[in-house]
Amino acid sequence: MVYEYADADSELPKLELDDVDKQILEILHENSRISYTDLGKRIELSRVAVQTRIQSLIEAGVIERFTVVINPAMVGMKVSAFFHVDIEPSHLDAVAQELAKDPAVTSLYHMTGPSTLHMHGIFTSNSELQKFLKEKLYAMPGILKVDCQMLLKRYKSRMGMKL
Repeated sequence: MVYEYADADSELPKLELDDVDKQILEILHENSRISYTDLGKRIELSRVAVQTRIQSLIEAGVIERFTVVINPAMVGMKVSAFFHVDIEPSHLDAVAQELAKDPAVTSLYHMTGPSTLHMHGIFTSNSELQKFLKEKLYAMPGILKVDCQMLLKRYKSRMGMKL
C-alpha cells in the first residue's frame, strides 16, 4: 500500500486539533492498545467521548491505522539497509510501485536532492541483500544508480509522528 502525505501545496483541508485530540494522539502513539476507559481516565473524559473522538480522527484521516512495531533483529531480519536510487523520470512511478510490493522494502519516498528515491529495506542476511540488489533492483528498467548504506547501530527509531 502506498501512502501519500499532504504537503504544503496540498488541497486537503488542514484539520484543527484541540488540546484533547492532541492528548489522545500522544497517548495512542505511546500505546495504541490502551482501552478507551483507561485513556479516558488519563485525560478525564468518558469512554464514550474518547471513542467518539478517536472515531472522528480516523474518519478525518488523521489516524491512518493502528499497528504493531516489530524488532526486526528478534525475528531474524539482521541486515538493515538504506538506498538512494536514481531513476529515469519516465520509469519513476512503475519502479516505485514495483518496489512498494516487495516485503523487504519498509519505506519508500520520492525525494529531492541527489537521488530520486530513498528506500529502506530489511533482510535476513547479506546474501539476501545481495540477491535483492542483483535480481530485483539492478534488473529494473530505468535504474541509473544505486547507493546502498548498511545500518550498524540503531539509536532511535520512531514509527509515525508525534505532535
